[in-house]
Amino acid sequence: MFNLDSYEKHSQWYNQKFPTEESKSTYLKNHLNTKQLTIGKWLQEIFFKSLNPLLADKNGTWLTLGDAYGFDAQYILQSGNKAIASDLNTDFLTIAKNQQVITDFSLQNAEAMSYPNHAFDYILCKESYHHFPRPYAALYEMARVAKKGFILMEPQDPVLKMPFLLGLMNVISAFSDQLSQKLWKNRFSYEPVGNFIYKIAERELEKFAAGLNLPMVAFKKLNPNFYFEGANETLFNKRSFKFLSIYFKKRIRDFLSKTGIIPAQVLCAIIFKTEPNESTLKHLQRTGYRIIKIPSNPYQ
Repeated sequence: MFNLDSYEKHSQWYNQKFPTEESKSTYLKNHLNTKQLTIGKWLQEIFFKSLNPLLADKNGTWLTLGDAYGFDAQYILQSGNKAIASDLNTDFLTIAKNQQVITDFSLQNAEAMSYPNHAFDYILCKESYHHFPRPYAALYEMARVAKKGFILMEPQDPVLKMPFLLGLMNVISAFSDQLSQKLWKNRFSYEPVGNFIYKIAERELEKFAAGLNLPMVAFKKLNPNFYFEGANETLFNKRSFKFLSIYFKKRIRDFLSKTGIIPAQVLCAIIFKTEPNESTLKHLQRTGYRIIKIPSNPYQ
C-alpha cells in the first residue's frame, strides 16, 4: 500500500540528510547554543509562542508528533509542562535525549498511535500533517489520544480563503479542467517521497469538530515561512540586511493577512475536546486567536 511506502521513505529522510551519529549530534549541539539566536530559531519562535496560552498552567502532559529533532517537545518542557517527543524514526530523538534536549521519546505513527484513549492532555502536530499519506486517519487518532485537545500548525489552503479566486477557478474548470490546472499550479502538489501535500482549512476542521460533537475550535494566523538555506547558521541581527529584508516582508504579509487581502501562510488550529477555562480563553483571544464555539447537536 502507498501509505506503507510513505512511512518507510519518511522514516529514512533525516538519516539521508544526517547520515552519521556525529552529524546528528553536531546539529543538536549547534541548536543548544542558546547564546546565539539565529534567524532560523527566531522564525521557529513564531510557531512556538502560539502555544503559550495552553502552556500557562504548567502541569499539562503533551505528545508531539513528527518531532524528529525533539525541538517541539523541548519548548514545552522549558515551559514547565511534561512532554514526550515522537516520530516515525527515533535515531535523532535518541541523541536528543542523551544531550538533554528532551526527557523522553517514543516511536509513533501518527496515523496509528500505540497510546490508549485520553493518554495526554494535548497533542502537538507542527509542520508534519502535510507529510502524512492519510492525514484524516491521524486527525481521528489525535482526537482519540488527546484528553483536552490537539493543535495543528500547518500551511493553509490559500484558495479556500479567497472566494473570488475559488469562484473563478470553478468557472474556468466548467469549460476546461486542464486550463484550470495550469492556472492553479499547486492544486495537486506532491512531495519527492510520493505523497500528496495536504494543506488545512478552517472550515474543514470546524466540520471535523462538529461531526465529533466537540465544543470549540480556535484559529490563529501566522506568517513564519521565510526560511532559507542557512537560516539556522545566520545570526539574528536587527541591523543586518538579511534580517531587515525578512522582517519587512513579514510585516507586509502580516498586514495583508490581518486585513483579509491575502491569506496567512500558516494556520495554527486548536481543536478542543473539552472547553478551556475562562483564563485560557482570554489568553487565547489576547494573543490573536479567533474562537468558535460549536453548538451542541440537538439530536444527541
